[in-house]
Amino acid sequence: MKKILLTIIGTISLGLGIVGIILPIFPTTPFLLLSLYCYVRSSRKLYNFVLANKYLTCYVKDYISGNGIPMNAKKKAIFLIWLTIGFSIIFVVDKLSLRIILLIIASFVSTYIWTRTTPEN
Repeated sequence: MKKILLTIIGTISLGLGIVGIILPIFPTTPFLLLSLYCYVRSSRKLYNFVLANKYLTCYVKDYISGNGIPMNAKKKAIFLIWLTIGFSIIFVVDKLSLRIILLIIASFVSTYIWTRTTPEN
């Protein structure tokens, strides 16, 4: 059951990452990393598919190789996270509890991204 759930979450995250490639205001790398995290624990075949895909691997290769996340990608991801969460909080979500949850999620994800290793140039 755990593998099935991780595969589903990984596939949804992969889909969102692909949307992020097409839509510049939607983050790509965090969703692809989440999909890899899920796939490495559920489906080695899907994990290898993402790493072997010429359109997807460029977003995650530095992180997977242990070099971290480039500073440019960190700044862009965090900016877009706060832009989309801020838009949702202001224009979409009307319940205070949901707004607080969105702020907490954005804070944790931003902190996680910012504290990852940055490759040396």
